[in-house]
Amino acid sequence: MSGISIQGISMRFDLPNGSHVQALENVSLDLKEGELMSVLGPSGCGKTTLLNIVAGFLAPTGGQIEMNGHLVTGPDAERGMVFQQGALFEWMSVRENVSFGPRMKGQKERDWGEHVDHLLDVTGLGDFKDKSVYELSGGMQQRVALARCLANDPDVILMDEPLGALDALTREKMQGLVLKLWKETGKTIILITHSVEEALLLGERLLVMAPRPGRIHKEYNLPFADMGVDQDLRLVKKTAEFGEKREEILSMIWDMEEEIMGRSEDAA
Repeated sequence: MSGISIQGISMRFDLPNGSHVQALENVSLDLKEGELMSVLGPSGCGKTTLLNIVAGFLAPTGGQIEMNGHLVTGPDAERGMVFQQGALFEWMSVRENVSFGPRMKGQKERDWGEHVDHLLDVTGLGDFKDKSVYELSGGMQQRVALARCLANDPDVILMDEPLGALDALTREKMQGLVLKLWKETGKTIILITHSVEEALLLGERLLVMAPRPGRIHKEYNLPFADMGVDQDLRLVKKTAEFGEKREEILSMIWDMEEEIMGRSEDAA
C-alpha cells in the first residue's frame, strides 16, 4: 500500500534576473513498502527539494509521484514529516504535542490514548509526558517530533536532517531509536542527511545524489540498518565493510565538491 513511484521528477526554479536553477532533472525510482532509504549528497544536489516534492509541499516542473494508487498533488496525512527543528508547540505538554494530530481529527481520547501512551514509552518519553516542550533538551524534543509523526499513523515518514542539530552522543541514541521504530512499525522511511556515517547506518537503500542538476549518481543496497537493529551501532561502524563503504562514498562526494568549486572558480 505505501510504495512510492517517483517518475522523471524535474524541478526548475526561475530567478528574478531571468536566469534559472535546475534543482532536479529526471529523477526516477521506486520505493517499496517498509523500505528505509537514506539520501546523501553535496550541498545543492536537491535532496531537500526532492523530499518536499514527495511531501507535496512543492509541485515539480516535470514528472510525477504516485503513492497508494494516486498522484501526489499536495500534502496528505499518508505522508508524515519530521523536520530538523521539531516545529513543536512549546506551550503544550509532551503528551498534548504527540496527540495533536488525532485530536485535530476530532478523535476521542479513548481512540488515541493507548496508542499515544505506547509511543511515549517506546520513544523514552513516558516519564516526561506532562512536561512542557520548552523544558526538554534538543534530543528529547526530536523524540517528541518523531512520536507526534507516528501518532498520525502515516504510511510514509519523511525526515529532513532530523538529527543534524544534535550532539554526537544524542545523535547516536536517536539513530538507534529510528532503527527500532522502523522495525517495530514497518513504516516506509526516507531520510535526508549530510552525514555519510548516518546515511550508511540508517539506509538499507542509500542514494548518492550529484548536483547541478540534481540527479541520482549511485545507489547502494546495504546491510548496516538491519545489523544496527540488534547490535551496538559503534560495533557496526567498526566492521571492515562499513569502513570501506564510508571511504568510497566520502571520496565520491569529495570529488563532487571539488568539481563544484572548480566550476565556481571558472565562473568567477
